[in-house]
Order: sequence, then C-alpha cells, then structure tokens
Amino acid sequence: MRLVIQRVSEGEVVIDGVSHGRIGRGVVVLVGFGEGDTEALLAKVADKLIGLRIFADAGGNTNLALGDVGGGILLVSQFTLYADVRKGRRPSFTRSLAPEPARQLYETFVERVRAAYTTGPVESGVFGAMMQVRLVNDGPVTIWLDSAELGL
Repeated sequence: MRLVIQRVSEGEVVIDGVSHGRIGRGVVVLVGFGEGDTEALLAKVADKLIGLRIFADAGGNTNLALGDVGGGILLVSQFTLYADVRKGRRPSFTRSLAPEPARQLYETFVERVRAAYTTGPVESGVFGAMMQVRLVNDGPVTIWLDSAELGL
C-alpha cells in the first residue's frame, strides 16, 4: 500500500464538474494498492496517517498531527502509484492490485479512516472515476508512505 500525503491549505475532488469532496486545512492523500496488499494493513496505515506530526506548532516546529489542528483528510484512489517505468517509456501497472480487490480495500480504508478520525472531516474521491484533484500544497510538504518500507 502506498500513500502520497500532501499537507494542504485546501483540497477538492471534482468529477464531471461536480465537487465530490472538499476540505480546508489538512491533507490530500493519494492511495494506491499493490499485489499482496490485504485488509490487515489498513488499520495500521490509517493510524500512521492520522498520527503523522506534519503541522507546525506555535514555535514553527512540525510537532502537531491532524487532530491537533482539526485538519481534514481527502482520500483519492490512485493506482498509478505502482507504475513501473524501468523499461521503455510507457509505464507498466502490472504491480497495481486488480481493480475489484483494490476497490474493496480503498472503500474499507476510507471507512477505517472515518471511524478512527473524528476531529475533522474525512472526504474521498470515487474509486475508478476520472477526477480532477485540486489542492494548495502548504509548505510544500509531501510525504511518501510505503507499507513495505515500514514493515507493516
């Protein structure tokens, strides 16, 4: 499971001109699943995401987590996080999890994050939809989280 976590001052997902999720201060999170990912990862990754201290305290140090600032979370499915560009110029997505199991994991992950994080809004895009993701990256701060690298 891979996440790209972007600290934002605002974020939104638009599908066919209609807003499907919008947050103010918080994080926009691109979520991808690869072969071998299971539901067992979801609670651990959700906890890691919610607990990341990537917001500045009064002294300007990154000591605060989402709950400390009442930030929102906008989750967006992104199978291309498993793109393999080692050969040729066209990315291969063979390491991405097949669509139906990925959909199930994504929807369960959204539910887990909503259940675990009650301090601010948790919004999401629509799995498999063509989306426009709008955000204002704050900092900029962008964090790459790969469950395999965390030993989860």
